[in-house]
Amino acid sequence: MGDDKIDRIIDKHRGKPGSLIHVLIGIQHENRWLPKDVLAKVAAALEVPFSRVMQIATFYKTFSLKPKGRHEVHVCTGTSCHLRGAAGVLESVQRLTGIKPGETDGESRFSLETGNCLGSCSIGPEIIVDGKHHGRMTPAKVEDVLKRYR
Repeated sequence: MGDDKIDRIIDKHRGKPGSLIHVLIGIQHENRWLPKDVLAKVAAALEVPFSRVMQIATFYKTFSLKPKGRHEVHVCTGTSCHLRGAAGVLESVQRLTGIKPGETDGESRFSLETGNCLGSCSIGPEIIVDGKHHGRMTPAKVEDVLKRYR
């Protein structure tokens, strides 16, 4: 992402401390992560202490302080999915992407997260890629799903 887009997002809310979350969401959406130097710019422009910006950026799971891949993969590890074989699905995702939960691959193609319940217990085990639910997953089906995301 170019600095132009970041600057436009920040400038739109300059001097409005109440816009902090909106600014962070805008930058996260465009850039896929929040670099510390950008957070310092946000703090100065919105006249908010840097510590407050960091507090918000680290509190909400939406925000990432490290680079994310183009595609975010979430594997449900909740009880229902676990009982239906989520461990094998997660293992398959890890093997195919070469990353563990909380990591991003070297090509910035995939980021991997796990979660206790992604809200679709009846179709578990499930993975969500970029917000799209893929239910009744098996280790064998994972490759077919991930192939769709280049």
